[in-house]
Amino acid sequence: MNTPLTWQQLADLTDYQKDYINGETNAQATLRLFGKTEDEVRVTLFRDNHAWCPYCQKIWLWLEEKQIPYRIQKVTMFCYGKKESWYKRKVPSGMLPAVELDGRIITESDDILIALEKEFGVLYLGMQDRKVLPLRQLERLLFRAWCGWLCQRAIFPGQEKNNRKQFIEAVSMIEEALTSTPGAYFLEEFSTADVIFTPYVERMNASLYYYKGYSMREENPRFSAWFDAMETRSTYRGTQSDFHTHVHDLPPQMGGCYSNGESQAITNQEKVDCGAWFGLPDVGYTEPETSRQEALQRVIKHKDNILQANPADANLFDEALRCALTKMMTDKTSKPPSGSDVALRYLRDRINVPRDMSIYAAKRLRTALEETAALDGDRQSEPIPVRHRYDQNPVNFIKSF
Repeated sequence: MNTPLTWQQLADLTDYQKDYINGETNAQATLRLFGKTEDEVRVTLFRDNHAWCPYCQKIWLWLEEKQIPYRIQKVTMFCYGKKESWYKRKVPSGMLPAVELDGRIITESDDILIALEKEFGVLYLGMQDRKVLPLRQLERLLFRAWCGWLCQRAIFPGQEKNNRKQFIEAVSMIEEALTSTPGAYFLEEFSTADVIFTPYVERMNASLYYYKGYSMREENPRFSAWFDAMETRSTYRGTQSDFHTHVHDLPPQMGGCYSNGESQAITNQEKVDCGAWFGLPDVGYTEPETSRQEALQRVIKHKDNILQANPADANLFDEALRCALTKMMTDKTSKPPSGSDVALRYLRDRINVPRDMSIYAAKRLRTALEETAALDGDRQSEPIPVRHRYDQNPVNFIKSF
């Protein structure tokens, strides 16, 4: 066994940098300019700290695609902490997302998009275009079928089977709609329609795999091609989350998510929760060469808060975490101190994509944490809450970048 690297030695292994303001889409920015000046900013987007809110993702993705300069102010969602008083004064309902456009507050994601279109133009075709309107209706139909399957505990005989059937029928209608266009998108080219579908389809892909054993991306060829096309866009990759994040952020938002208890669902739950994370159908593009360096840079940046938030003794966890990071960066194994398995898995379970890092960086870090924890024991961390996520209160991680 090897001695783990020091924090300075680890820091010397990463030179990962990102241009948060003018570079590719990212979850850490508080200002996006796309090469323009701050004087040109007319929009402020209010979205949640964790990038869990699906309706926030819709507005975020649209702004990134249109490259509209904007500021970002991050707000606490009800399920992981207390909403800020300054936001309640600005938006009394507390709802997310909201935008401030030339001093005017607008809520409701569809109303926001319509207002933005009037000021900055449409994304190929607009929200009220005759080709987009029926697709918006299809998206809501799919959403309702998903909620009916995921969020209703099966009580009566045949209920689970019927809910599944209704969802599959809705998916078939979407597959047919995608087949009617020459490319992979919902219209002739990437458009507002794709932005509208993105947030919940991403969450359907994750939640049904985990709770129902159904792989939406693998079972539906046109949806699979759509996901592949979306992942060619750096705008989408910057907002995209992974299975682990979604399946555990959804229950308190949705009022509960229910497993069917079938063998495939149980197998999938083990994969998502404990690994292996590579091979899950949550991402299809090639892993960037910088994924390990990104993960290391993000941990080092928030090291003090990570140590403080962990329920384990800080000195014990400090050494154990360095063991895991040494493994991730050098592939050299270091035995963690006794009693660190729970501490390492506590962090493993609370890595958040994309708030903390991108999908592949998270996979690399989770893998190193699990491999290192397994050297000490098989104890798991305290369960992730399903009625709230107060374990993810962002107050200690509020820093940008």
